[in-house]
Amino acid sequence: MRQTEFDGRGSMIRWTEAAGGGPTRVYVHGLGSASTVYNAHIAARPELAGRRTLFVDLPGHGISDRPAGFGYGLEDHATALAAVLDAARVAGAELVAHSMGGSVAVVLAHRRPELVSRLVLVEANLDPHPTITAGSSGIASYGEDDYVENGGHARVLEKVGHPWAATMRLTDPRALHRSATGLVRGTTPTMRQMLVGLTMERVYLQGELSGELLGSEALEAAGVRVVTVPGAGHNIMFDNADAFAAAVAGTA
Repeated sequence: MRQTEFDGRGSMIRWTEAAGGGPTRVYVHGLGSASTVYNAHIAARPELAGRRTLFVDLPGHGISDRPAGFGYGLEDHATALAAVLDAARVAGAELVAHSMGGSVAVVLAHRRPELVSRLVLVEANLDPHPTITAGSSGIASYGEDDYVENGGHARVLEKVGHPWAATMRLTDPRALHRSATGLVRGTTPTMRQMLVGLTMERVYLQGELSGELLGSEALEAAGVRVVTVPGAGHNIMFDNADAFAAAVAGTA
């Protein structure tokens, strides 16, 4: 495990690392998750092994610190992720980023393109104000104090199901609410607009069971390779690990 400061106040973002060759591959988890839980089984596969690999837990999540005064918006998380890459002396990384982590990765690539050579976005959030579900929009529908202090967090844990609840319980509730609120609010320009404007290799993975990706034709026209993964929903790395690993390896 390694760590570096991310907020100028001594708070630490942490990651675990596997040694190997380059370019470095960096896994970034989604809202209320942890990178090793969702990606270690993928990184260990023969077609992906042998690369230097970082599993980053964003602030407030997993093994990273959870300062009460941090904003936890997408830009805040992108700043913290950049601190990891700078501390690890990584440039031209391949980012494999799920859901909210994909949004963070897009913001990072927009701000610091020298840090990123390839983006593999796994059902990343590209637009603000999504339909209300039990996920980010459901969490953000609560006021912060209602979520943290008046039972909102417990109610969400009951709704999301066991796999997600297992890692969501490791996330600081206030950090989770602020992260969800920041994700729903989005960025200016939007994550989609940032993604279209990038020039590095970009792959977007959409689970077949999640339905058609909105605006996929425009993304492809801008050079984003959109891959629909059969038999998979939002958690593609669990639902179809073979196809997920092939897409990360660039063989699908």
